[in-house]
Amino acid sequence: MANSENNRKLFEIASQQGGYFTAKQAFEAGYSYRLHYYHRHQGNWRDVDRGVFRLVDFPNSPHEDLIRWSLWSRNRQDVPQAVASHETALSIHEISDVMPGKIHITVPPKFRKQSSGCIIYKAIIKPDEIEKREGFFVTTPFRTIIDVAEGTLSLEQVEKAIRDAFNKGLVRLEDFTKARMSHEAKQKIRIALENIKKNPIF
Repeated sequence: MANSENNRKLFEIASQQGGYFTAKQAFEAGYSYRLHYYHRHQGNWRDVDRGVFRLVDFPNSPHEDLIRWSLWSRNRQDVPQAVASHETALSIHEISDVMPGKIHITVPPKFRKQSSGCIIYKAIIKPDEIEKREGFFVTTPFRTIIDVAEGTLSLEQVEKAIRDAFNKGLVRLEDFTKARMSHEAKQKIRIALENIKKNPIF
C-alpha cells in the first residue's frame, strides 16, 4: 500500500490541479499500477478520462472543465498542450460579457487529438502571452483581444473587451500600436479604439 509520503506527494500534485492528476503523476508519487487499480475500485479515485483521475473527496473547483481539457491535451511527456483562449479567455479575464457555449482552446500546430467537445485553434503562442492558473493555462488579456479580433466576434464585443481591459489595467494603448495582427483585426481594433476615445466612459 502507498505510505503517507506517497499520499502527501499525490495530494500536492492534485491540489494544484483542482483535485485531478494523471496516471504518470500518480506513478511518480509512488503509486504502482496495481495501486491505481485498487484506489479506483475502492472509490478513492474517480476515472475522468484515459489516464486521468480525480480524488473523490477533493472540493469542487470553479474551473474543473478547463483543468480536464488541459490534462486531456497532454503530450507523451505528460505536458499539457492546451491554452484556454478566445471567448473562453475573455470570460476568465472577465472582459466583455461573452458567455461561450463551448470551451475554446489553442494548441500547437502539430497537435493531433480531435474532440467535438471544445473548439480547437492551432497556433504558436509565445511564453509571454500565457498566464498560468490553477491546473490550466490561459492567454493573456492582450493576446486574447487580438485572437477574438482575428475571429468572428462582433466589433461591439471587441470594443467592450478592450474597454474592460483598460478599466482593469490589463492592457495599454501602446500595446495595440506595436502589435502584429491581420488587416481585419487591425481595422476592428482601430475602430474600437476610436469609439473609446470619443466616448471614454467605462
